[in-house]
Amino acid sequence: MGLVMEKSITRQINDQAELEKLYLELVDRFEKHRIEIVNGRIVVREVATIAHADVVYQLMSQLIPFSMEKGWRVYPEARIFLQAQADRYEPDLIVVPANRRLWDPSHVYANATLLVAEVVSPSSVHDDHVVKPRNCALAGVPLYLVIDTFASRFRLLSRPGPEGYADEVTESLGKPLELPAPWNLTVDTAKLIEG
Repeated sequence: MGLVMEKSITRQINDQAELEKLYLELVDRFEKHRIEIVNGRIVVREVATIAHADVVYQLMSQLIPFSMEKGWRVYPEARIFLQAQADRYEPDLIVVPANRRLWDPSHVYANATLLVAEVVSPSSVHDDHVVKPRNCALAGVPLYLVIDTFASRFRLLSRPGPEGYADEVTESLGKPLELPAPWNLTVDTAKLIEG
């Protein structure tokens, strides 16, 4: 068993059924932690720092008014279902339509989301930039947003397909973030990093 520490624990499991069983046990046991299956690994992350939570809050505060007009819902830390034999993610924020489709009481179908956003932490850099976007594209997540305060940039990935996302916009934090249709909304990313 390999462990990665930095406010997270990672365990590699080779059997899918055993992986799913352990995942469900850990979700029940560690309610205050983020439990994910990422690239076939069980990852247990501690609760986010206040700085991390501030970025999520600032993003939510800009998305909620527009989402309310559309009847959409903004969920911090809800789980998404990619497919039966795939990873299980708990993004920092997802936006879903009012008639969201649920796989079970805890998971929204990934392809039923309108936006999935991750705020990078030191232990999640590779997963948030490489692994999760690849798998979210395969699952049909229409917009995948990565906010990386360590690199002072954001990435917006769109037009998912079997080869990944066809479009990518990468800019420095502080530049406007243009969310495409059905959003047609500009996010002020300078507000994401204000203290």
